[in-house]
Amino acid sequence: MTAAAGGPERPCAAEPTVVREGVLLLDADRLLYANDEARRLLDLPRTCEGSSLDALGLPPELAGLLQAGRESTGTRVTAYGRALAVDLRPTDRAGGPPCRVAVLRDTAPLAVPDTARRRLELLYRAGGSIGTTLDITRTCQELAAALVPAFADFACVDLYEGVLDGGEPRPAQHRPLRRAALAGVSDLPPLLAPGSAVPLVRGTPRARAVAGNRSVVEPDLSAALDAWDEISPGTVDAMRQQQVHTLIAVPLTAGEALLGVATFWRSRPRPAFDEEDRTLAEELTARAAVLVDNARRYTREHTMAVALQHSLLPAGLPEHQALDVASRYLPAQAGVGGDWFDVIPLSGARVALVVGDVVGHGVHAAATMGRLRTAVHTFASLDLAPDELLGHLGALVNRLDQEHPRPDHAERPITGATCLYAVYDPVTRRCTLARAGHLPPAVVHPDGRVEIPDLPAGPPLGVTGLPYESSELELPEGSRLVLYTDGLVESRSHDLDHGLKLLRAALAHPGRSPRQTCEDLLEALLPETPADDIALLVARTRALPADHVADWEVPADPAAVARIRAAVTRRLDDWGLGEQAFAAELVLSELITNAIRYAAAPIRVRLLRDRALICEVWDGSATSPHLRYATDTDEGGRGLFLVAQLAERWGTRYPASGKVIWAELPLDGH
Repeated sequence: MTAAAGGPERPCAAEPTVVREGVLLLDADRLLYANDEARRLLDLPRTCEGSSLDALGLPPELAGLLQAGRESTGTRVTAYGRALAVDLRPTDRAGGPPCRVAVLRDTAPLAVPDTARRRLELLYRAGGSIGTTLDITRTCQELAAALVPAFADFACVDLYEGVLDGGEPRPAQHRPLRRAALAGVSDLPPLLAPGSAVPLVRGTPRARAVAGNRSVVEPDLSAALDAWDEISPGTVDAMRQQQVHTLIAVPLTAGEALLGVATFWRSRPRPAFDEEDRTLAEELTARAAVLVDNARRYTREHTMAVALQHSLLPAGLPEHQALDVASRYLPAQAGVGGDWFDVIPLSGARVALVVGDVVGHGVHAAATMGRLRTAVHTFASLDLAPDELLGHLGALVNRLDQEHPRPDHAERPITGATCLYAVYDPVTRRCTLARAGHLPPAVVHPDGRVEIPDLPAGPPLGVTGLPYESSELELPEGSRLVLYTDGLVESRSHDLDHGLKLLRAALAHPGRSPRQTCEDLLEALLPETPADDIALLVARTRALPADHVADWEVPADPAAVARIRAAVTRRLDDWGLGEQAFAAELVLSELITNAIRYAAAPIRVRLLRDRALICEVWDGSATSPHLRYATDTDEGGRGLFLVAQLAERWGTRYPASGKVIWAELPLDGH
């Protein structure tokens, strides 16, 4: 038909779409009326009118909407597999009866055939259920499970070697794949189990799919089963018994990388796969391939970060007489973080305990943690007091921040880190602690009483301008000192106060070893899916026996050196260490003579019998001696060189006043 002369053309009319609406009339809690379409949409019985809403068994979402009585327009709810749009209006606006009318519409296009609609629904459901985690195996299992039984009777996903570990795929015709996932309508699918090597037999559908990097539909498996029978006759017999007769093989491809192949199978009496089935399988597999590749990349990065983290944490804890120590480190579900711990032997039989936390996760946090741990070791070797050590560490973190270039018009990124540093002296049984924004330790007394000391918090590392303070605790022998990071006591399920309450309860058991204490804490506090990593360090204190310590006051008189040498020899004989007397006399003679000649009073000598024989000379001067190499013409200058040759370690530390020069002599066989 043509338009009238001079008039506009009339567009062709579209085919009319029939829109059917369900109507419900409701009072406060009863259904008064339902038309035929409403009965169909909601599967209502013929005798529904007059029934209460609760008695109708409506889906909770729809029942709640109808009972609430609030006006609504186009509210989407799901009922009996249908997506419904609901309009709700009151009827008493103009003085009518106090009722409500609900209009229901099925939002699915009525012109879409049932088969196509079911496929769209399958795509929608499967798309939401695949890729819920960054775990490769689980993603593959979700793909297989999403299509059984709605699309196939059996589904399996096979990946090339290396993909499951996060590596690059190495596809080759002669290399078998590894079964990552399997799903089926029966408890014993007639296919190789997950973890099995899956060979690619030349000429079979899956081999053609991998070779051509395209999907293959095989409506009749008779020829392929004969070929597979030579490789795995038991599997083929099971497939024939369960009447498996058709398959679709779809390569798992992400970009240019071929990760593996997904295969879907049907048994009789279901029809053979067709081209429309191929399209559906390709679309879902393409989505899953991207998710599997994302999970692969995450696994690779996570593995690298874990390897870096473990290489930076202590491989083992040093043995010493002062403390019995146990530790645990657990990475978060999101990946490794920057938590760390350390046990550092110091001079004078003392031991340093360290726990720290770098904010964030991943390789950067682990690398920053490694730098801070190395710095703590360096500062600890200088025998710095805890507050001084944290001051130097904070200045280092501030310098690390300055290394990062600042983006244009943006603030410079800040390295967030906290640390707790403690030094325990087994001679005095005193522990000196300082913390930089970190949680305080817990102290478990020998009788099981738990105390969380109120230590000055101090700013986090890198915050300049504020000093740190040290606190001192006296610990009875057998006390347990518990250092931890916030991942142990804070989680999504409870706050810090509740976590500390759980910590106290788990520690309130006398007589537990450090190892058992770690197990108790993790059992009581470890969340099911940790959001943050956890570092835990438990140390049980020991005291150095009084008869393993010897002290002498030394007058500032060179003649006193001989008397001290003789007293040292007698004490070493009492300890059964006569063989070490010559080296000890030589070292102490040199150190005492230097103190008398160059330092100030008071001068004191102390011997400690520990894993080594520790010789200490205390004086009132703050000047530090320096090792130098004397020339042939020098009359002196060889004393400290001699000390360095005889001692395993030697050095200087600075207490509150004066200094201590110490040397450790080995006790071979003792």
